[in-house]
Amino acid sequence: MRQRPRGDSRGILDPGRLLREVRFRRHLPAEPLRPWVEHYWLIDWALSTPFEQRVVPHPAVNVVFRRDHDGDGNGDGDRDGDGDGDRDGDGDGDGPESGEVAGVGRDLFRITLSGTGRVSGVQFRPGGFHPFWRRPVSDLTGRRVPLPTGRLTCPDSPVCGSGPSGPPTSAASDDERCRALDALLTAWQPEPDPLAEEAMRLAEAIRTDRTVLRVDDFAARHDVPVRRLQRLFLEYVGVGPKWVIRRYRLQEAVEQAAGGPLSWAELAADLGYSDQAHLVRDFTAVAGVSPAAYARSVR
Repeated sequence: MRQRPRGDSRGILDPGRLLREVRFRRHLPAEPLRPWVEHYWLIDWALSTPFEQRVVPHPAVNVVFRRDHDGDGNGDGDRDGDGDGDRDGDGDGDGPESGEVAGVGRDLFRITLSGTGRVSGVQFRPGGFHPFWRRPVSDLTGRRVPLPTGRLTCPDSPVCGSGPSGPPTSAASDDERCRALDALLTAWQPEPDPLAEEAMRLAEAIRTDRTVLRVDDFAARHDVPVRRLQRLFLEYVGVGPKWVIRRYRLQEAVEQAAGGPLSWAELAADLGYSDQAHLVRDFTAVAGVSPAAYARSVR
């Protein structure tokens, strides 16, 4: 069982600037939820000017709760003057909380933050949301589905309440916010599913093994017929295995581009592209800029 959350910045464009502009951290969920949940991610910000963050999405579903605070006359939402973004000093802010389920995003994700606010998010493991959703995860792909405030709507039962810890963005400390997320997810009553476990295991193999470049080779390596693998991924991950392979390899390209000079032709070959031009085209499509332009922007 994992003892700490992932420490990489894979998928985050210009992670250095993100860490300079906002407080970003990850935490593991309660142990019973770890088979399905990758980590919780928390962000708090108090910005004097708007900040845009871009992310190359993982093949994963996220549940996200957000609360914005503003209106104290200086744009930072900190009426009580202690710098934490809370107007009255009670730690909970006063803006309404919004919640959503974000399916796997095929395109570059952009968000602009301003003023003061906070986000409490859950990133599921690829394949890990199905035991909570209990229907094809591909139904959510490319979609962002609003949730009732502070609540999760169960597909086959009444609305699940926010639990004893309250809404996830109201709590003052990280521990309290994580406990609120634990309560929310536990109330959704996930059920063990051997096919979900198989999908998560295969998706993790793709993520961690950069030699995985082709669906047919991967299927043969794991003794899974290609058609069954495709059906499994669409049902449980939300996208096909070819898309997952290409997305993880592109995230590696983004990560390496930020790390220093490299040979794009060699990287293209390492990541399974027939030539450098194909890598540049895919990189530009998913990141919004060419590899060279991105590399210059983060140095």
